[in-house]
Amino acid sequence: MAIRTLKRREIIKGWSITSTYLIYTAIFWGYPFIWIVILALSKWNFLTPRKFVGLRNFIKLFNDELFWRVVLNTFNFMIYYIPMVLTFALLFAIALTKIKYFKSFFVLSFLVANVSSGVAYSVVFQRLFAVNGPLNRLTYALFGKTIPWFNEPQLALFAIAMMVAWKFIGYYGLIFYSGLESIPKSLYEAADLDGAGKFMKFWKITLPLLNPSMIMVLVLSISLSFGIFTEPYMITGGGPMKRTYTFQMMIYETSFRKLQPGYASVVAIMAALISFGCIILVRKLMEREVNYV
Repeated sequence: MAIRTLKRREIIKGWSITSTYLIYTAIFWGYPFIWIVILALSKWNFLTPRKFVGLRNFIKLFNDELFWRVVLNTFNFMIYYIPMVLTFALLFAIALTKIKYFKSFFVLSFLVANVSSGVAYSVVFQRLFAVNGPLNRLTYALFGKTIPWFNEPQLALFAIAMMVAWKFIGYYGLIFYSGLESIPKSLYEAADLDGAGKFMKFWKITLPLLNPSMIMVLVLSISLSFGIFTEPYMITGGGPMKRTYTFQMMIYETSFRKLQPGYASVVAIMAALISFGCIILVRKLMEREVNYV
């Protein structure tokens, strides 16, 4: 009898501890999820009564050229952004391992970009890449030419990718740095005894053992690519020729400018599914179990 009473008390204690999280999840995750599904199956303009339309919004989406343009834009952005941010974040992490003094200063200096306002630094980069901005004045002085950063579609997307990469190099670099610090130094010492060079040690030791950090950065980068809004909205407004138009811009304009929250919900669901599919694919192809012993 005493054992049953003790078990009952433990169960009550467990539920009382987890109830706060369960209530929070139900309110801020469960309810929005159910509501977005309801909206996706409805036609509504915030003013008139909501009307159930079934899968019409989904059928409309697959026939929407703008949606497919956004899908291509997102993958195009990832082609620029992911290699760029991975390379520079890894170089930053390697540089941190070599620095002996003022390491905290350099880390905080790079993290300032990550916590800075998206609107503020978008304005700064817009001035920097402007036709008569400092960068174009430099290229004109050196080569006699200016670069139409925000007037040519691919250059506009590339410039936005550079801006976003600048913001996240420090954050992703710290993830890589923690991975580098967890690699046993004895592995490098053994490689030195075998006569391995720097490139061989990086290729055979560092890169394979950084796999967990690499996967994490890739997952974060893919998620960000499908959720980018501030930079293209502030700088190009989705142009030129809708080549910098993103999922978040489409969701925002469809919902609040065109007053079609049901259709916007379908766009949001499809963006989440494509993003999730990309993450699953990357993990299946690249994720490896890492053993340090």
